[in-house]
Amino acid sequence: MAGLTKLLNGYIRDKSNQKIDLDDEKYEGKVIGLYFSAQWCRACVNFTPKLVKFYKKYADKKDFEIIFVSADNDEASFNEYYHEMPWLKFDFKQEKKIDKLKEKFDVSGYPTLVLLDADTGDVLCEDAIEYIDSEDPRGRDFPWTSDN
Repeated sequence: MAGLTKLLNGYIRDKSNQKIDLDDEKYEGKVIGLYFSAQWCRACVNFTPKLVKFYKKYADKKDFEIIFVSADNDEASFNEYYHEMPWLKFDFKQEKKIDKLKEKFDVSGYPTLVLLDADTGDVLCEDAIEYIDSEDPRGRDFPWTSDN
């Protein structure tokens, strides 16, 4: 878990804005999705309800968690958009760290959903959007690694 904790530097919060410790044993062995998205992005707004449905149906069965990494222009937009999401969030105020995450995972467009191994921080899937959107909406081959 140290790999992911080091990567995200303790800036993860839950729906009630409490800090989340990714070293907590409940995150061991999980797949963590970094969801790069924004309210101003039409494709994001159209995809988010599909991701919410997938998350609610499969998060426990498939042992994964999602962290919203916002590209919104202001905190009010971020809060309004995040309101509809049932998962964790990366602290909106950490712009420099968000920019580093976008650079590290080569995020060039929105939405992007990067799946990581929570224990190591290794990338399992560079962008899971197409799988959830059309290729594998039931997650049969989740987490869509190159081994699938």
